[in-house]
Amino acid sequence: MTTMQALRSHTRGGPETLVFETAPVPVPGPGEILVEVHAAAITFAELSWDETWQNADGSDRTPIIPSHEVSGVVAALGEGVTEFAVGDEVYGRIRFDRDGAAAEYVVMEVADAAIRPHSVDHVESAALPLAALTAWQALVDHARVQPGEHVLVRGASGGVGVYVVQLARILGASVSATARGSDLGLVLDLGADLVIDYANATDDNVLQPADVVIDTVGGPTLARAFELVKPGGRLVTLTAPPPPELTEGRDVTATFFVVGADPAELRRLAELVDDGSLRPIVAATFLLSEGRAAFEEGPRLHKAGKTVLVVRP
Repeated sequence: MTTMQALRSHTRGGPETLVFETAPVPVPGPGEILVEVHAAAITFAELSWDETWQNADGSDRTPIIPSHEVSGVVAALGEGVTEFAVGDEVYGRIRFDRDGAAAEYVVMEVADAAIRPHSVDHVESAALPLAALTAWQALVDHARVQPGEHVLVRGASGGVGVYVVQLARILGASVSATARGSDLGLVLDLGADLVIDYANATDDNVLQPADVVIDTVGGPTLARAFELVKPGGRLVTLTAPPPPELTEGRDVTATFFVVGADPAELRRLAELVDDGSLRPIVAATFLLSEGRAAFEEGPRLHKAGKTVLVVRP
């Protein structure tokens, strides 16, 4: 097979530029695998990222294929690949500066993939890699959360936030959180000890300063987050580097990072799903052919978790 169906954009822009069309099947190079895509999760903001549209040298890379979380089956191996075999069921995070998984096939580097959790289906597996890996790296690699510490999660019902809550609890922390009013019950069910409606600003007054604050929202919420970190505590923000004026004079370690490849962490996340500790959260599903609608309508649904494209029902 040399062609496939894919969701592509030929011109930089928003969801209105996306078209469902025939595209060439990619060929895996050295250290890469070709994955037959079964499900692919989207991030609503990805069409605004420079990495989506540009190569590392700044040159244009259109037409592009979005979606950087995938679950599927290995269809072919590039030269030198020994980590996987054809037929392996895998999941993973695709790098932002290459074509994504909103297609029947995708090529990805072996460092970005792992055997997927077997206790859930492909749709739930696809809701994990980018979001759960970001949550894990925020808590473990950057905040270095310890058992008994208090973690505050800002934006706990978002695609990443739902995993921050669960993983913080798995790591032995107590958890408080802010979330949409309609999702308060879900966030409590995921392991938070206290959750408040972010739309009610006065409710922030009931939050106690935390050892670690994970901010998934940014903007004015980030400024308020600094006030909720204990002296000597750690703040990790996922949206943009914190402005210097917010860190000046504060005894707070503030970190911004972009999620990186780590197959060992992907394997650990799969283990946590399979032993029942970690629960994938799917906000909504759309067929691949409905990919444009997923980007347009998904944000308006205001549902917790990730929106997933079903490629092979």
